[in-house]
Amino acid sequence: MSNPVRMTINGKPVEADAADGDMNLIDFLHERRDLTGTKLCCGIGVCRACTVGVRNTPDAPMEKTLSCSTPVSAMADMHVYTIEGLAQGGALSPLQQSFLESFAFQCGYCASGFLMAATAMLDHLRAQPVHERDLDTMIETWVGGNICRCTGYVKYIEAIRKVALRYTKGAA
Repeated sequence: MSNPVRMTINGKPVEADAADGDMNLIDFLHERRDLTGTKLCCGIGVCRACTVGVRNTPDAPMEKTLSCSTPVSAMADMHVYTIEGLAQGGALSPLQQSFLESFAFQCGYCASGFLMAATAMLDHLRAQPVHERDLDTMIETWVGGNICRCTGYVKYIEAIRKVALRYTKGAA
């Protein structure tokens, strides 16, 4: 008999049955944890709507992970973050607030993937600030692969940039 998979999701310890080890993380989040904010679109990791954040330790930089193609077993001892974990104490995260204020999304289906990828980027940016002139390249690296069928991406980039500017070294 295999051991259960232990992980932390949005700060709470979670145990997955060993039988769920081969299940895709997104299915586990939806079916076993009732966390449905992470969206399944293409199912093959191309659109990135299913992006979640993952850390191997609580203080490690967050990495973006495609939950549609990541098995639960790969999350053993990891710290997983979903869109449901961004707001704290009933208040939206600065990035979520910026998305709203910038009218960054239309239907919203892909928004959680953009938010989680950008949240991981901000985590790296806080740890290692870049010059303001390099910010657009960093944003493109972190969220450039996320697909949205409703918008022209400009408002997503603007919303992310507004928040990310706080963590840059300034114009050089």
